[in-house]
Amino acid sequence: MRNSLLLTILISTTMNAKTPEETKKINPSDFEKVAYDWTRTFAQVMQYASEKHYNTAYTEQAMINAINCFLNTLDPHSNFLDPNTYKSMIESTSGEFFGVGIVIDNTRKQKDKFLTIVDTIPEGPADKAGVKPLDKIMEIDGNPLEGMSTDMATAKLKGQRNTQVHVKILRDKQQDLLPFDIVRDVVKEQNSLSFFIQDQNIAYLSLNMFTENAVKQIEELLNKANKHKYKALILDLRNNSGGLLSAAIDIAGLFVPKGSLVVTTKDKNNNVITGYHTTRNPIAKGSVPIFILINNYSASAAEILAGCLKMHSESLSGDKGLKVFLVGTKTFGKGSVQEVIPVGNNSAIKITTSLYYLPNDTTIQGVGIEPDFLVERSFPPTEQMQWFTKFYGREQTLNNYIQAHKAEEKEAEAKKKEPSRWSERAKEMLQTDNQLRDTISLANLLATFHEICPAKVCDRAHAIIFLKQNHLTNDTLDIQEIKL
Repeated sequence: MRNSLLLTILISTTMNAKTPEETKKINPSDFEKVAYDWTRTFAQVMQYASEKHYNTAYTEQAMINAINCFLNTLDPHSNFLDPNTYKSMIESTSGEFFGVGIVIDNTRKQKDKFLTIVDTIPEGPADKAGVKPLDKIMEIDGNPLEGMSTDMATAKLKGQRNTQVHVKILRDKQQDLLPFDIVRDVVKEQNSLSFFIQDQNIAYLSLNMFTENAVKQIEELLNKANKHKYKALILDLRNNSGGLLSAAIDIAGLFVPKGSLVVTTKDKNNNVITGYHTTRNPIAKGSVPIFILINNYSASAAEILAGCLKMHSESLSGDKGLKVFLVGTKTFGKGSVQEVIPVGNNSAIKITTSLYYLPNDTTIQGVGIEPDFLVERSFPPTEQMQWFTKFYGREQTLNNYIQAHKAEEKEAEAKKKEPSRWSERAKEMLQTDNQLRDTISLANLLATFHEICPAKVCDRAHAIIFLKQNHLTNDTLDIQEIKL
């Protein structure tokens, strides 16, 4: 009787169908009316499916996909968390969670056939198994990634401790998919590495994610910098997808005066919801310049910290003021705030509720942050270029060329070993990192100018002008023809 009544009501409903052009955008005030109209249509479709379709065995998954599709249409960061995904998310925010230890590509879309690994967590399960940055996950436990949401893929990678997840990976220059069996384990919050570049007297710290431990490590490094009088501090936020906002605020508090504004959130009516200020006294000395490395994978909390420090540096003048410089490429541009709200069936929705605004009242959402010094990352030559170099353009490509140091070359080749620890591999990668080398050159130039002409680099604004005049980066050159 109930089904018959529902069917009668639905059939008698007038269909207010609209063209695709008409449904593209509606006035926010019309949302409830449109939602009501189309909810009735949705119920009608479900009723016919129940009565007419020959197989409705996967109705629950169809409902999950439908709700998720609606939220995805609002913006790329809003989505539906099914019971398994929601449970996994709760576990991952409890301080320790059981996963594989990878940093993933924020730009992935659900239709993509793979999940790109931007980086691996030091000494984590994936790192130990031999997974490398820029590998692409094509399958997880036999399930292809195509059509799978990133949240769902992340949930499948997580699980009980000491359990195994099987992934198939596509790697550059490899024809076949590479299988990996990764044993899930605790993924530690300590996601940073610090080095002292001794011959340059520069401190370097790489931060993959914002955590409570990251705050402690940066504080410790700054205390060392104050004692050893480093020439500069390089903070590497490349490939940092974010993390705890509270950690970004605490780290900002190490550099800027107590009570300084770090970021605000605004709702859809442009009203300020919350302003986040530093709550501690800074320990960084203005005499040590900070160079922050950024790229297109620097997102969310990483962008907030970089933008906040840059803007506070701009507002300070004098030789003792904080000097912060951004080096690298434009950041990701993720300045939206998502709230997780529990709903029925042990599920939840992750929905965008506000935007972040930097201290100068500008948002990074969809815009990102431009570096002060544009330095594109250069990568090893392509296979085609390597082949060309090997067979053309050198003495050794000629037949019967004289090999003067053949024995020494063989001995050197034999001594080459693949570094085993993540920190050793990181040091090896930094040796060929052109963005890091450009940053070191900028730091050296700034130190030299500070010695011979301090007035030229007395604050951030003057320093940028003088450094740009004397250091060539990837900025556009002003080239004019000389007519003869």
